[in-house]
Amino acid sequence: MVENELERERAHVARLYNRLDDLLQEETKRLDSIRSQTVGGNHQMRSERDAFARMYEDRLVQLRDVDSRLVFGRLRLKSDAIQASNAAATSHATDSTSTAADAAGSESSADSSADDDDTIRYIGRIGLRDSDQRSMLIDWRAPQASAFYQATAATPLGVAARRHLIMREREVLRLDDEVFDTDMLAESGGSAEVQGEGALMAALTVQRTGRMHDIVATIQAEQDRIIRSDMRGALVVQGGPGTGKTAVALHRAAYLLYTHRDRLGSAGVLVVGPSSAFLNYIESVLPSLGETGVVMQSLGELFPGVSATTEDVTEVARLKGSATMVSLIARAVKSRQIVPKTPQTIEVNGDHITVQPQVIARAMARAQASGKVHNEARALFVNYAIEQLVIQLAKQLRSDGGALDDSDLAALREDLRGAYDVRVLLNTAWMPLTAEKLIQDLYARPHWLAELTQRWPADRRALLRRGRDEPFTVSDVPLLDEAAELLGESTAAPDAGQRQKDLQRKADLENAEMAIRNAGVEGMVTAEQLADNFAETEYRGTTAERAASDRTWTFGHVVVDEAQELSPMQWRLLVRRSPMRSFTIVGDIAQASSAAAASSWREALDPHFTDRWELEELTVNYRTPAQIAREAERVAALHGLPITPTRSVREGDWPILDVVIPDVAELPAAVAAAVTADAEIDSTGTLAVIVPVTHRAAALAHLIDVFGSEVGAGARGLERRIAVLTAHESKGLEFDSVVLVDPAGLMAESPRGAAALYVAMTRPTQRLTQVILPE
Repeated sequence: MVENELERERAHVARLYNRLDDLLQEETKRLDSIRSQTVGGNHQMRSERDAFARMYEDRLVQLRDVDSRLVFGRLRLKSDAIQASNAAATSHATDSTSTAADAAGSESSADSSADDDDTIRYIGRIGLRDSDQRSMLIDWRAPQASAFYQATAATPLGVAARRHLIMREREVLRLDDEVFDTDMLAESGGSAEVQGEGALMAALTVQRTGRMHDIVATIQAEQDRIIRSDMRGALVVQGGPGTGKTAVALHRAAYLLYTHRDRLGSAGVLVVGPSSAFLNYIESVLPSLGETGVVMQSLGELFPGVSATTEDVTEVARLKGSATMVSLIARAVKSRQIVPKTPQTIEVNGDHITVQPQVIARAMARAQASGKVHNEARALFVNYAIEQLVIQLAKQLRSDGGALDDSDLAALREDLRGAYDVRVLLNTAWMPLTAEKLIQDLYARPHWLAELTQRWPADRRALLRRGRDEPFTVSDVPLLDEAAELLGESTAAPDAGQRQKDLQRKADLENAEMAIRNAGVEGMVTAEQLADNFAETEYRGTTAERAASDRTWTFGHVVVDEAQELSPMQWRLLVRRSPMRSFTIVGDIAQASSAAAASSWREALDPHFTDRWELEELTVNYRTPAQIAREAERVAALHGLPITPTRSVREGDWPILDVVIPDVAELPAAVAAAVTADAEIDSTGTLAVIVPVTHRAAALAHLIDVFGSEVGAGARGLERRIAVLTAHESKGLEFDSVVLVDPAGLMAESPRGAAALYVAMTRPTQRLTQVILPE
C-alpha cells in the first residue's frame, strides 16, 4: 500500500512539473514574441514593448526559482469542510491581487483538485492551474492552505489527513502522513503511516550548506500564526536562538507581498540585516518562495553610495548611536547659515556696492520662515538676496545719473547672479551642502565641533575626531541620513520638476491601461505595475533597484532582523523608510551585544512607535540540541541576561566537548585538532570556528595550512566548509558544528560579552566544541 501511494504521488507531482514546464515555455514564447516586435522610433510603443518584456522576464525568474521542491504537502479534507474551504478561497480572490504566477495559471480559489477528488488539496510554493483553469496546486500563502500548518488532532480544522511529500529536486523520496480522522484509521486497518514529526525532524537534522533554506514545508502552528498576522503597525517577534525568528520574518514578507500585492507591489519591502554575511546567508529564501522584488540591505548600506563595514570602537559607537546626535547635527546644519558680522563690499561689472549685514539677515529670515530644508531654502535665500541687491544697485546707478528700465533691471539681476563677489558673499552666508561633507567636516574640524558642543567634556568630543578621508563606519550611516534629511537635495526648480513627473505618471497610467486592453492581458498585470516599467529614454530599473538607490523611497513594509542591536539613530533612519510604521521586527534582547543597543523592546521602540507595536514570542527551539541549549541558557542566566526560555525539539546525539589547553601558544594547533576531530564524525558538513579578534589571524593561518581551500573567513567563508568568524559575524547563522575558541576572550572583547558568548554557543545544529584557555 505504501509503495502504491508513493507511486501515485510521484505521478501527480510529475503532472505538476509538466504544467510548470508548459508555463515556462509559454512565458518564453511571449518574451521572444515581444522582443521581436519592431516599433521603430515610436517612443511610446517602445516603452510598452520594454515594459511587457520585463514583466515576462520577471515571471520566468519566478517560475524557475520555485522549480526545486515545487510541491511539498497534501491535505485530505472531510467532505463537510469543502464548502467552507471554497468560500474562503472565493473571498481571498475578491479581496486581494494575484501574483504573476497566479496570472500565468495559479489558484485564487480551489474549485477542483487533482484526480477529480474534491477532498484533496496539494500545497506548494506557488499556485498552479491547468489549461482548463482547474486548480492543481494551492499557494502556501492562500487562506485555504492555512490548515496545512495549523491543523492538529485536537483542532483538525476540517482536515482528515495531512501529508508531507519529502522531495529531492523533482523527485518524491518518501511520504509522511498525519491522520486526524479516526474513521480513516479504521478503514485502513491501522496501516496508515502516522509520522507527524517526520518531515520536521528530517529538515532539522539535514546537513547545512552555508545558505539558509526556506521552511515553507515545515512551518509550525505558532510560526504560521505570526506569518499570517495583520500588517498594521509593528510586530515584534521575540525568541531565543534556534526558534526560527528569521525564517518566520522572511516567510511573513512573502505572505504579505502575496496578500497585499496591490499595496506592496509598487512600494516594495525592505529587509535589513546586521551584516553582508547575514544577507548572503538568507538571500535565496525569498526567491525560493516566488518573491524576487525585495530590497535587502545591511545596516551599513542604508545610505545610497555608502557601503560601510567597519564598526566603531565601543565608546564611539555608543555616542554616534545616541539620540544626542540628532540635536548636534541640527546645530551643525543651522550653523552653516551665517550672517556676516560687518558690511561687505562687492564688485559687479566695475561698480562697487556695500552690503549691510541686515540685507543678508532679512533674506535669510524669509528663507528660514518657509520651513524648507537647508538646500531647498537656500534657493529662496539666494532669490531674496539678489532682489535686494538689484534694488540697491539700481538705486546707486540712478543716483549716479543712469536711466534704468525693466529690461535693464533684468540684466542687472543676471549680472549679480554671475558676479564672483556675489557668489562668494552668498555662499559664505549659506553654502549648499551634502550630507557626506557635513559629517566629514564635523569630525575633521575640532574648533567647529567645539563651538557646537560647548557643554561636552573634551574627552567626549575627542571620540568623534577623525581624518576627513577616513571611510564611513556602520555607525555613521544613520548620521548621514539624519544630515540628508535636514539638508535635502539641491534642485534648480523642484516644484516644476515634480509637476512634470506627476503629469508623466498620469500619462503612463493611461497608456498602460490601453496597452493591457490591446494585449488582452487584463487581470495578469495592473496598470500601476506596467507603468512602473515604462522608460522612454533609459532603463529605470526594477522597483527594488530604484528603491535601493533612492534615500527618500518609502517602503510598504520593513523587516528588521537582529533588531535588538539597533541604536536610537538607526531606528530613526528605518522609521523614515516606512512612515506608516509597518514593520516586522525580529530579535532577542538577550543577544544584544552592540554598545548602543537598548536593554528592552519598550526602551528601543516606544520613542518611535509609541503604542503601535505588539510582541509575539517563539518558544520552541528547532535548531539547537537540548543539551547545547541548556548550557547556553545556564551561561546566560549566570550573567543576568534576560533570555526567553525555549524548549528544544530534540536532545542531540553529541555532548558538548571541552578542550582545555595550558597556554595561548597552543591555541592554533588545538583549534585545528578540534576541527579534525569533528571531521572524523562528519567530513562534509559546515563548521564555524568562532574566535576572538585577538586570536583570529593566528587561528586562520594555521587552519589554512592544515585544510587549505576548505577554509574561508568572514562573509566569504560561508562558501567554504570551514568558516572562521567573529561572534558578531556569526549572528543569525547556523552550522552543523561550531568550534568555540576562548569563551572568556569572546566575552572580554565585546561591550556586552555574555550576550556575544550566548550567540556563539547557539549557532550549531549538531555539535559544539569549546577550546578553553586557563584563567
